[in-house]
Amino acid sequence: MTAETSTTADGTAAGPVRVEPNAFRRWYSGLHPSLQLIGLQLWLPLFFIVGFCLCYIAAFHAPHPHDVPVAVVGSSSELQTVLDESSPGVVDLRSYPDVAAARDAVTAGRVAVAYDPGADAIYTASAHQYQVAALIPALITPAIEARGGAAPAVTDLAPLPPYDEYGTVSMYLMLAWCIGGYMVAMFIGLMGAPLRHRTRTTVIVVGGALISLVTNVLAGPVVGAVQGHLGELFLLGWGWIIAIGLAVNGISYFVGRFVALPAMIVFVFLSMPASGGAYPAWFMPQPFAWLNNVVVGSGITEMLKRVLYDVGPGYGRGLTMMACYAVVGVVLMIVGKMWWENRRIRRIVSGRTTMFIDAQNANRDFLAAERDEVLRRHGLVSTDTGTINALPFDERDDLDERTAGDMFLGSTNGLEDDTLDTRPISTRPGR
Repeated sequence: MTAETSTTADGTAAGPVRVEPNAFRRWYSGLHPSLQLIGLQLWLPLFFIVGFCLCYIAAFHAPHPHDVPVAVVGSSSELQTVLDESSPGVVDLRSYPDVAAARDAVTAGRVAVAYDPGADAIYTASAHQYQVAALIPALITPAIEARGGAAPAVTDLAPLPPYDEYGTVSMYLMLAWCIGGYMVAMFIGLMGAPLRHRTRTTVIVVGGALISLVTNVLAGPVVGAVQGHLGELFLLGWGWIIAIGLAVNGISYFVGRFVALPAMIVFVFLSMPASGGAYPAWFMPQPFAWLNNVVVGSGITEMLKRVLYDVGPGYGRGLTMMACYAVVGVVLMIVGKMWWENRRIRRIVSGRTTMFIDAQNANRDFLAAERDEVLRRHGLVSTDTGTINALPFDERDDLDERTAGDMFLGSTNGLEDDTLDTRPISTRPGR
């Protein structure tokens, strides 16, 4: 229901004037209150399946290598020509002066693999990218043999341990932290809008510590997918959950109960495919390949690989991303709180409501009436003070009468036209 403020002849405000809702809103308000609430939340599963298809299926249905950086000790022009003819646009060879520099580039994640023609060797780091370590040597070996070279031997500079054979632990830890961070802040946004910044931030910090502790204890000592590093992983997860929580908390001021939509887009649907956890950016289509530079999943995954296996670019990039998301969240909190309060005042003054608020109010009234009906059926009545008394015997003649129910419009009996299956309560007069 909406309203507009009218004015008197002397220009003073005379209070809100009720404006009739449109035809759809009038029809919708006639449905059962509980059905109204359900209908107003069905956007979430629809959004979820659309996001899943457009992000996960679109990103992973046909990963294909493109512009994969490969280090070559010495000159790479001749081999690049052969690769461009056999696999155009797939491999980007980069010359390095010596083997040590090429090997460092592999373990740091700057290149996929390194090839040393002098030693007929290919160096990989499966702990950084298992898919790359498995596919790229097989891709460039035929080109090496085509130019007269011997089939190179493959040396894994950072092999994966047996408890993480395919290198997926970092991806799932990242996903757990992302979901934990956005869900803590999401419920704050849904139910804690009037809370002060200090209270909301405290909930995020405490909730983040609990989620990080539980996640790392389960992944490590309980499941055995991680060996050691419990303290480092706890601090790392805690920091990322706080950063994500602050960002989602700031967003919640602007989108209200729809906070799950931007939160899941940014921190789940885009972050996971672009993180490099499942496939590196060199295998992903656009825009996921570019998003690898900015999504939290990328920063978390690379930091996890550094903690667990001492591979990847190090902590600088991840810490910078963490700080940026936290700062953005704090700025959104400060600005969003003022915007939300101004918007709330305008709604109160104008008397405007939303369909969701109307449905909540209708459902509250319905549940109160249903509660009174249940009590009446058992010879009880609730007073204005909240006490429950027994009905006088002369007022119990119609206790067995039923009101016909309606599947959509509802009734005092609820959605189903059945007698409530509750046990009778024996009462004594005067008690």
